[in-house]
Amino acid sequence: MKYPIEVQEELFQGLVDTAKGTSFGKQHDFSSIDTIDQFRERVPIVNYENFYPYIDRLLKGEQNVLWPSEIKWFAKSSGTTNAQSKFIPVSQEALDDCHFKGGKDLLSIYFNQHPDSELFNGKQLTIGGSQQVNMFDKNGGTRYGDVSAVIIKNLPLWAKFVRVPSEEIALMDEWEHKIEKMARATASENVTSISGVPTWTLVLLEKILEITGKDNILEVWPDLEMFVHGAVAFPPYKSIFSKLIPGDQMNYLETYNASEGFFGIQDRKDSDELLLMLDYGIYYEFIPMDQLEEQFPKTVLLQDVEIGKNYAIVISTNAGLWRYKIGDTVRFTSTTPYRIKITGRTKHFINAFGEELIIENAEFAITEACNATAAEVSNFTAAPIYLDRKQKGGHEWAIEFIDQPKDFEKFIDILDLTLQKVNSDYKAKRSYDLALVCPKVHNLPHGTFQKWLKRKGKLGGQNKVPRLANNREYMDEILQLINE
Repeated sequence: MKYPIEVQEELFQGLVDTAKGTSFGKQHDFSSIDTIDQFRERVPIVNYENFYPYIDRLLKGEQNVLWPSEIKWFAKSSGTTNAQSKFIPVSQEALDDCHFKGGKDLLSIYFNQHPDSELFNGKQLTIGGSQQVNMFDKNGGTRYGDVSAVIIKNLPLWAKFVRVPSEEIALMDEWEHKIEKMARATASENVTSISGVPTWTLVLLEKILEITGKDNILEVWPDLEMFVHGAVAFPPYKSIFSKLIPGDQMNYLETYNASEGFFGIQDRKDSDELLLMLDYGIYYEFIPMDQLEEQFPKTVLLQDVEIGKNYAIVISTNAGLWRYKIGDTVRFTSTTPYRIKITGRTKHFINAFGEELIIENAEFAITEACNATAAEVSNFTAAPIYLDRKQKGGHEWAIEFIDQPKDFEKFIDILDLTLQKVNSDYKAKRSYDLALVCPKVHNLPHGTFQKWLKRKGKLGGQNKVPRLANNREYMDEILQLINE
């Protein structure tokens, strides 16, 4: 926090120097790179598809390709529900100096804020993914899995001692059976903290109440005090958690932990901004949104970012990702220290009519509509309705509710009006129904999104429903499912 630029510059030099003997380092002559400008000139910005030839070599068992230490694990990325999975290399340095360091910093921040915490008097419930032997490696020496599974398998002994359920249950891959097993295995434990994706955590908590017959989770775990969450925005789920876990003892802490690295921690109780963690073996660059579609986008370094602007993140890491676009966009809220908010995905937006709707807009509008109509949302997605001769364009929403809105039409109105309030481009297109008509909203039957994810082979783990899409692929699949 005190010396952010110096920390990043020192880290950059360390990364380049460490990797100079790798295939990638030799190809780009890392040994003669002294400045970040030289690095930016020689190394192109890449996405997963560009970078895959190197990862393919690693998957087949070759070493010293991107990073000198042995790559034994790959985080199978599920950032979207696309058919193609991404396999992100995970080095021992990435585990020790990034993911585990993030966990320790998170605990340090929490105990600093809550010095009387009884967290370690009980167990931590971790809702992990699954892991498999890497079939690409003929020697069978490497494995892959959700990043949560990779972390669970490699946790230090002290951390394994305090977590539940057993590894055997935590890493099961059949999610409907797994939730049942997790509920039964943990209901009798003294759980003091939970970490997981809000959507799957809710499924588990509901199952525990069903099994135990209790009215709320504090009747099962009276000492529960912390929920560490990430992957999806929390505000739409906050009221549901408050009902399941009533009282003032519960604390909610957001993290920004992805397959590619641990990026941020909510470090203040009165703010949902995330402190950007700068000493985790990750060197950051940022692409302004007006450069995103350029063939050779110009990046902004940390010292040059502007508060309030959206940027796509580019990282170089201690697992051998070099100038890699992770697909997320963030907005800086502070530069002393550097704090951010996640605003969306570079591929998850709607801009069919120049409205430039991002996930941050959508999640805020959903939250406002829920608050106004006493509704609670389980999941949602939205897509464009394209213009044709007979109809104007618009947005189509598929929403699954836990608690139905008291007034469904009012919910739609608040959703629409809030989007106009937070997005001037959307408002301009909605004006007099000029290019966009009022949103069309489908009230989905309970369990629809789970059925859809299961059909796509994406049930559980870090998999999540894409909030927005600029095409109709997901929407048409969901509508077909409910028509069936």
